[in-house]
Amino acid sequence: ALVYNAGIARDNLLMWMTKDEWDDVLSTNLDGFFNVMRTVLFSMLRAKEGRIVVVSSVSGQSGQAGQVNYSASKAGLIGAAKSLAREVGKRNILVNVVAPGFIETEMTKDIPKEQVLPLIPVNRLGNAEDVASVVNFLCAEKNMYIHGEVIAINGGLSM
Repeated sequence: ALVYNAGIARDNLLMWMTKDEWDDVLSTNLDGFFNVMRTVLFSMLRAKEGRIVVVSSVSGQSGQAGQVNYSASKAGLIGAAKSLAREVGKRNILVNVVAPGFIETEMTKDIPKEQVLPLIPVNRLGNAEDVASVVNFLCAEKNMYIHGEVIAINGGLSM
């Protein structure tokens, strides 16, 4: 199985965003997908089996102010993964996306919890285990029919 989990953010309002901030995020988050998939896909196609899970974000589903570059890259991953799913499904390669919300990581450590907790119905930030348990199932052999899906892991933030 392959889990594509690359992501950086360079937050700024679009009107103040530099080309470097745009390029850094798109290059890491979206170009990286292309490079990794091209490297790994051939062996999965030859084996006629595989599991691919792409880590996107709630930002890729709904957008976030100050994150035009990040949201675009994560939305691009959703589109790329769905297209790839159509290409490789007949070869028993299942491709899915997880879209985490506010997960306690280095990337979210500076976000004031008192601002985001009221937006999350379960009233807590997620943790790595919340995401890992879904990814683990999607990569498991017992997952034989979930394919081309985007699974939100955000405590109800996007409902």
